[in-house]
Amino acid sequence: MNVTRATFNEVMVPNYSPAEIVPVRGLGSRIWDSLGHEYIDLAGGIAVTALGHCHPKLVAAISEQAGKLWHVSNVMTNEPALRLAKKLVASTFADRAFFCNSGAEANEAAFKLARRYGNTINPAKHEIISFYNAFHGRTLFTVSVGGQAKYTQGFEPIPAAITHLPFNDLAALKNAVSDRTCAVVLEPVQGEGGILPATQAFIEGARKLCDEHKALLIFDEVQCGMGRSGKLYAYMNYGVTPDVLTSAKGLGGGFPIGAMLATQKAADVLAFGTHGSTYGGNPLACAVAEAVHDLVNDPAVLSGVEARSTLIKNGLNAIGKRYGIFDPARGLGLLIGAPMSAAWKGRSKDVVNAGLRHGVWTLVAGPDVLRLAPSLIIPEADIAEALKRLEAAVAELVSLPEAVGA
Repeated sequence: MNVTRATFNEVMVPNYSPAEIVPVRGLGSRIWDSLGHEYIDLAGGIAVTALGHCHPKLVAAISEQAGKLWHVSNVMTNEPALRLAKKLVASTFADRAFFCNSGAEANEAAFKLARRYGNTINPAKHEIISFYNAFHGRTLFTVSVGGQAKYTQGFEPIPAAITHLPFNDLAALKNAVSDRTCAVVLEPVQGEGGILPATQAFIEGARKLCDEHKALLIFDEVQCGMGRSGKLYAYMNYGVTPDVLTSAKGLGGGFPIGAMLATQKAADVLAFGTHGSTYGGNPLACAVAEAVHDLVNDPAVLSGVEARSTLIKNGLNAIGKRYGIFDPARGLGLLIGAPMSAAWKGRSKDVVNAGLRHGVWTLVAGPDVLRLAPSLIIPEADIAEALKRLEAAVAELVSLPEAVGA
């Protein structure tokens, strides 16, 4: 069957606007489209392909499991799920794990847990505090907790008792938290909101306030977790432990899986029958995620993240300085944002499109920030070549008649 980008418009719901290219093959940090063009992947499937495309150990893990057992549902458990849960518990603060299929589902579980936890203390303890420009998923509950109005417009009425505050504003948080608060939910690094890391004081202050008011502290590490920050999970950079943590994206290295990790105290409120997922804990997904965990949770891999981050940030800063298009790069580990300079505000997508023309795949984090989330093990030679291609794309952009100052 011959399919092209035009086929999308014929058969798919129009809630996406995919690029014109149609990828058909990937290996390491490179992908090829249906016309045979090659690209260096600095997008990582939106921080998903943490070990690049078709890593041989992931291919082996899914191939081996595919010949054993695919699905049993949650009426039974299975060996890959139990092995993965034991490793995640051993590697983190958590005592318990819940598996699902995506980051949105992991956050949905966390927010339901928070409401139920509050209800066990007082039925009026149901307020969730989140932050503007956060992103927690696309279900009605998760877009409501996320602090971006564009994702809830047209879907009203939305769930109530959700308060949004400015990110990294500890004074605002102190004023808002009360005995009605069941949870404070935050991303240690806001992803869709512009690649903004939380400050140490903000993270510490949130923990203290949650303790004082018997509220849960929930970290959404769907994007910044599983090695992307240079630690297995980003909270480890801060030395502050949450009560609940959500993980997905890089956890499966490209195979759909999500997880909610929790302390015993928090997990206990989700008693039998209170929540579930038909595909959650799927043997195929858990076998792949176990292999990802074992590869990423290696000191050599994790230390390499910071070295690669420095190379990329230095390269972005050099391009920004030469062409006046980027402000200094920011982020944590290999979740990197290059803010557009004042003269180029609103044009991050133009850089992505120009990059594709020159064989490098990047992302946006809103209209004002170019986002990079490459493989955690991307070779340094690929980084150098990707930056070379990105610079060629930027040079083309600034030379166009519509460019600023042209």
